[in-house]
Amino acid sequence: MLKVHHLNESRSQRILWLLEELSLPYEIVQHKRDPQTRLAPPSLTDVHPLGKSPVIQDGDLVVIESGAIIDYVIRRHGGGRLAPDAASADYDRYQQWLHYAEGSAMLPLMLNMYVGRLGEAGAPLHPRIQSEIANHLSYVDQSLAGREFFVGDSLTGADIQMSFVPEVAKAMGKLADYPNMAAWIGRMHARPAWKTALDKGGPYALGA
Repeated sequence: MLKVHHLNESRSQRILWLLEELSLPYEIVQHKRDPQTRLAPPSLTDVHPLGKSPVIQDGDLVVIESGAIIDYVIRRHGGGRLAPDAASADYDRYQQWLHYAEGSAMLPLMLNMYVGRLGEAGAPLHPRIQSEIANHLSYVDQSLAGREFFVGDSLTGADIQMSFVPEVAKAMGKLADYPNMAAWIGRMHARPAWKTALDKGGPYALGA
C-alpha cells in the first residue's frame, strides 16, 4: 500500500487528491508544522534527508517532488487513468504543465512570500516580482480560456499538479483578476475526490 507523508497546509494535499481520484488505497502519516516557525518537523527528515513534503513510500521506494510523485503514481498505479496516451500531442502538453507548475509558475509566488518578510529591505525587488507574478498568472488564465481542464476533455495529473498555483494566488488576494483560473479552481474544489482528500488531510487554508 502507498504511504503518504502528509504535512498540513502544504503541497502534499494534492497528492491525497490524486489518490482519491484514482480510488487507490493508501496510508497517511501526518506531520505537523511548528506553529511558530511554520517549518516542517524533524520527523520528515527521518523519511528523506531534505525533510520536505510530499513524500510517498511504495514498498522500499521513496519518491519526492509533487510532479514526480504524480507521474509515478499515474504510471505505476493509474491503470491508464489521468494521463493522455503517451503517443499523443496531448501527452506533451500534459508533461509541460507537470513541470511548469513548480519549475516556473511557483517561483515568483514564493519569492513574493519570502521577500515580503524583509520589509523595506525587500522593496526594490517588489516591482520585478509583481511583474513576473502577473506574467505567469496571465499565461495560466489565458491557457484556460474556453477549457474545462488543462489538457484534453477530462481531468489529468496536470490539473492536480497545477492546483497549487491558483490556491496560492487566491491566498495572496490575486486570483480575482484571473476569472478563467478562478472558475477552474472552483470546479476542481467541487469534485468529490477533492473534498474527500480535504477531509482526510486536515485543515488546509489554501483550499478555503
